[in-house]
Amino acid sequence: MHKPLIKIDDKHVPLYRIVWVADLPHFCGEEDCVREGYYEVRLDVDDSIWTHHADRDRVIEALNQWCGDPRDDGDMGGEAEF
Repeated sequence: MHKPLIKIDDKHVPLYRIVWVADLPHFCGEEDCVREGYYEVRLDVDDSIWTHHADRDRVIEALNQWCGDPRDDGDMGGEAEF
């Protein structure tokens, strides 16, 4: 990994603060919702960043590089060896 930070929207976020990334865009059906169609990137301490599809994909890619993509391990399930 080259950098521990990723730019989401106009914010530079440390990857270690990301708890989860939404797979589907937000939809609540409320008329005054300003997050409809955006993806939530959940951060620690009950904080979120809302972004579009391309940024969401970049975040997932950066997390896979930082944490290691389990698909690259060659083990398709099964128990870890200790």
